[in-house]
Amino acid sequence: MRKQFHLPEEDTEYLDALGCPWETITNSGNWLLVHDYPLPSGYNVDKVSLALRIDAGYPNSQIDMVYFKTHLSRLDGKPIGALAIMQIDGGQWQRWSRHRTGQNPWRAGVDNVSTHLSLVNHLLEREFTIR
Repeated sequence: MRKQFHLPEEDTEYLDALGCPWETITNSGNWLLVHDYPLPSGYNVDKVSLALRIDAGYPNSQIDMVYFKTHLSRLDGKPIGALAIMQIDGGQWQRWSRHRTGQNPWRAGVDNVSTHLSLVNHLLEREFTIR
């Protein structure tokens, strides 16, 4: 796995404990790619590769949105809103335009990869309660 830039130690420890292969790449920005990430039931796949854009100011600057290599769809056929396609690492990734709010802002010194992936998990599960 490529490690083209370094993450803070707490992130690497979390990712190693997660048990999913992961890599960092520099490709039109810095990206964390996590492979074989498990999804809640109800999607067209059980596991997926996901990407997080890691801006230069991280961890003081927030991680925003999430990108999936396998384009996700719901098994019940209902649409998923606010999606777009983006090129990352030579492939097409599905961007989920989901953002933090004033009620759930990025907390510098507290939030990190693990808290953002916790938010991603919440968003993946919430998808089935909003439509």
